[in-house]
Amino acid sequence: MTTMEEYHSGSESSFHSEEADNIVKECIEGVVGNDDYSQSLVNKWTAGIVERCLTQLVKQGKPYKYIVTCAVMQKTGAGLHTANSCYWDTTMDGSSTVRWENRTMYCVVSVFAVAIA
Repeated sequence: MTTMEEYHSGSESSFHSEEADNIVKECIEGVVGNDDYSQSLVNKWTAGIVERCLTQLVKQGKPYKYIVTCAVMQKTGAGLHTANSCYWDTTMDGSSTVRWENRTMYCVVSVFAVAIA
């Protein structure tokens, strides 16, 4: 059985935003693909993206609790501003935000990883 000290002893278990970014991009592309924006599909897309991201992040087997958020917005020329703030242990916890777009929409996904102590 692995103890938490063993998990925290190396960089293997630390949060790497680059890995999370790649997972998120793959999940968005797997769910949305080349589809054009469709209001009737947004709920399905957002649910699919967050569920797929969570599944892939948990499969890494790292000692984290994850929070994933997703926003999909049609490209209409309107502005979209997002912000996140976290109070946590910056040596172990981390976050990542990915902005993905195609010709008809934006998708913004944030991942928050909180180390299990």
